[in-house]
Amino acid sequence: MVIFDPELDERIVAPNLDKFLAVITGDGGTIDSIDIWGRRRLAYEIKKKNEGIYAVVNFTATSEATQELDRQLGLSEQVFRTKVLRAEEAIAQVASERKRQDEKAARKAAAPRVKKDA
Repeated sequence: MVIFDPELDERIVAPNLDKFLAVITGDGGTIDSIDIWGRRRLAYEIKKKNEGIYAVVNFTATSEATQELDRQLGLSEQVFRTKVLRAEEAIAQVASERKRQDEKAARKAAAPRVKKDA
């Protein structure tokens, strides 16, 4: 998972991410999927910002390539945070996040609508 600076245009997140992922493909690894979640509220403030652009990347690579990718992402000023997880851990976290989003949407849909008198 990568969290980018929210001041970036969301259209350039994918091309920027591809530049970093060249480390994986150059070492013989594969990029299985890239899921850009978009702008989300951060759990806590980072660099005086309350939002970030989230991207989740599933890839298969060697340990050395993964460490190099994490190092390069850490050097970029556009990247707030990174987290590299093994597949089993990532699947559980993504499922938990989707469940939380579904519950939030259900609560929002079930909330009574307040009518304003004109």
